[in-house]
Amino acid sequence: MIVGDRNVFAIESSITKAFSHPGQRALGYFVIHVRGEAYGVKKPDASLLACSLDEVIDRLGRRGTHQISNLLDVSASMIVEAYLDAIYRDTKRTDYFVRSRSEFSEDIYGNKASWAPDGDQAFDDGSHILQFDIDDRVRLIAFRNRECLDDVIESIAEECIESDRFYDVLSSWSETFLRQWSYMKKESGAGPVNT
Repeated sequence: MIVGDRNVFAIESSITKAFSHPGQRALGYFVIHVRGEAYGVKKPDASLLACSLDEVIDRLGRRGTHQISNLLDVSASMIVEAYLDAIYRDTKRTDYFVRSRSEFSEDIYGNKASWAPDGDQAFDDGSHILQFDIDDRVRLIAFRNRECLDDVIESIAEECIESDRFYDVLSSWSETFLRQWSYMKKESGAGPVNT
């Protein structure tokens, strides 16, 4: 199932098996499309989908709060580099857009600017999605974390869309997913997930 426009922003998912336990929900895949690029592992057994669903529902509940000041005019590549430096790399960098490393990290996590990875194995391909609510728009920055910074920069896709359109995709996807899940025969629990 795909909700949205792949060339702008869309969520694609598939349920291979449904589970009765809400902490597992289903086995399948969850992929986010940004500007024609797909981020996430698209295999029938890529991940349990509970975290992906919960994250979408949480984003709907926190609409308008995914904000970090001083980033409005900063390029996507500079934001991605700062994000990777602050969260994943051992670096001597001290300036994160007039913030310390810990302040920038706290802004990212406290304002839930990092959408993916979301806790499931859905993004084990190194995909990351950053979301920033800016007035009546949503700025999405998607990329893949690679060893070489040039490869990371090459993987970036950025889109700025109307908030109503963005949150409508989230709402429609979660409702459709839950409806699809509710009609499926449920198994009692999942075994190991193959990646």
